[in-house]
Amino acid sequence: MVKELQRRKMVEQIQQKFPLDPRVEKAFLSVDREAFVPPGFRHLAYTLDALPLQEQQWISSPLTVAKMTQHLELDGVDKVLEIGCGSGYQAAILSKIVRRVFTIERIEPLLREARERFRALGMQNIFTRYDDGQRGWKDFAPYERILFSATAEKVPQVLFDQLADGGILLAPVDEGGLQILTRYYKRGDSITSEAIEPCLFVPVLDGTQR
Repeated sequence: MVKELQRRKMVEQIQQKFPLDPRVEKAFLSVDREAFVPPGFRHLAYTLDALPLQEQQWISSPLTVAKMTQHLELDGVDKVLEIGCGSGYQAAILSKIVRRVFTIERIEPLLREARERFRALGMQNIFTRYDDGQRGWKDFAPYERILFSATAEKVPQVLFDQLADGGILLAPVDEGGLQILTRYYKRGDSITSEAIEPCLFVPVLDGTQR
């Protein structure tokens, strides 16, 4: 009961800054963020703060996760690919809205912990892969939505190749020293984009790390 009240208060804080669609709001109310936060920071789990993880990574602010989720425009979407699993919180939120979530993480200890969380929480529609996410996950392509959760100077072409026709890819992109959350649309062979707002993410790194 206490956690439910904390989640509701967190959602109210998000709503004050960024109005949520009903399905996104329901997802946030149904996922225990405390389960994705390191033990030493669990007292801050329901604040709107980004919190540190191991390997110099972060669990994004709930406000950022809410924006990323809603900007994907998930109504009627079956399948999402996430590049950068991290703690697994973003994938968990997505799993409450779409039928299947495929998530890739390049840092093995982070992915191992995320897998344990998904298993403990009974989230059976999340599929994980240890790899450099910049390669995507060709086996299950195409994806209706792709979420790139690290800042890059340019989104790899292979990810656009794995995006379904009519699909959306959302990514933070370096532009003139700023990180800009950018939404890309694929129509046939054409990719168009729109800048949404400034943001702050960890930079994308090549390869994998054990």
